[in-house]
Amino acid sequence: MKDLGKVNSMRLYLLWKNLTIGLMSIIVMMTFSKLLPFYLSPVVSLITAAVLYTLLYNNKVNGESSCMVVIYSVFYCLISYTFVSISLNTLFAWGIIHIPNEFIFFSDPYIPSLIMNPCCFVTMLILYMRRKNLQICVDCRLHRGETAERGRIGAILKYESSFQLGNLTVFFAVLSIVVWGYYLLFYKDISTSARDWYMFTWVTIIAFVLDTLYFVFRYYNLYLDLKENNEIITPEELNDMTARTYLRYYVICGNHLFIDSGSVDPTAPFKEVIDTPFFTKRTVNGIAFNEVRRIICRMTGVDDGELRFFYGRKSPDMEKHSILRYFYFLDGEASEYPELNVDGEWIDFEKLKYIYSTNPGRLSSIFCADISRLATIILTEKIFDEEGWRKSKIRQYNPSFNLNDVRQSNLDFQDDKWIRISLFNSDTKMYRFKRWLRGTSSQNRREWK
Repeated sequence: MKDLGKVNSMRLYLLWKNLTIGLMSIIVMMTFSKLLPFYLSPVVSLITAAVLYTLLYNNKVNGESSCMVVIYSVFYCLISYTFVSISLNTLFAWGIIHIPNEFIFFSDPYIPSLIMNPCCFVTMLILYMRRKNLQICVDCRLHRGETAERGRIGAILKYESSFQLGNLTVFFAVLSIVVWGYYLLFYKDISTSARDWYMFTWVTIIAFVLDTLYFVFRYYNLYLDLKENNEIITPEELNDMTARTYLRYYVICGNHLFIDSGSVDPTAPFKEVIDTPFFTKRTVNGIAFNEVRRIICRMTGVDDGELRFFYGRKSPDMEKHSILRYFYFLDGEASEYPELNVDGEWIDFEKLKYIYSTNPGRLSSIFCADISRLATIILTEKIFDEEGWRKSKIRQYNPSFNLNDVRQSNLDFQDDKWIRISLFNSDTKMYRFKRWLRGTSSQNRREWK
């Protein structure tokens, strides 16, 4: 399992590359808005947004695992700027509002930064506050696994994506204050001097270039730290690496689970955690079910258990690696199996749930992620139907579950259907309206295809 904790150096490069593309797109938009006629500024921003959307679409279609949250955010920033600027000019043309010439792209001078920086700040602030529920992040977690499943790179991507959004939010706030402060205190609308254009255009462009350079040094230093700790794996090493399949078994008897309370988590080797003691790896790409059963029978010393597939996932960061999870149900009572072929102990699932809810740090990261998936799917299926509506009219109804429910369940834990329902259901505000919007957009996409 230690190999899964290493960081693919290409992921760090893509993290910086996507940030740079987002920042450079704003620089390009600002530059061409200055060089071309002012009335083309909304057109330039729309073309730039279209390019970013193409990148987002290609990343989704190709199944790439790079973090696109900055490109996603800048795309919405450009859309908001375009909408606001066109709306202001339309309302002015209709005589509904009166605004200075600096906000009208049919006049000279038109200063796009006066509109763009505040629009980007508000958009970034909203996205930053909703960063855990952004659709692009939800889809990433569903397809590539939760942070805990992805090891060290998962923790890095979670922290850095949040840091990038926070950085850009503060960045646009500062630029808005600087540009608007200069406009209100020093700018004279008699004529636009070279100093005015420097403050309104080039200060923004230079600031973005400096921010890009800051992240170059930030991620290079991060790379050096990881390399010093032997946590980096290069694309060349990945190409030379053979395929590996990791197997994790959860041995269950009644409402008890067999665990090792002194296990070592590869992502935090300095402390002991609770984990399943039944895991192994094979240097093959995929393992036959009979072989999977033979392995767990040998590891437990019990041959008559019921083996059932839990779920599996290929590692998005180690393309040739995959992790498969299985349940192994034993009949009778846990007291009938005082010892298995590995060190460990039986724990009542109610106690494990208490530890999970009060002190999840005692569990290994991947064990915690697996329990989260199990609980989410089972409880969501108990509360909601397949359309996302509550089965019970009592809104406060919160069912529980145990390992007997797991054994008796016919749910497909590999399917993300119930995960998606847990994220979007009738408890969501304005559910009917949002569901209608999603259905309409899905129908339109099918018609376009």
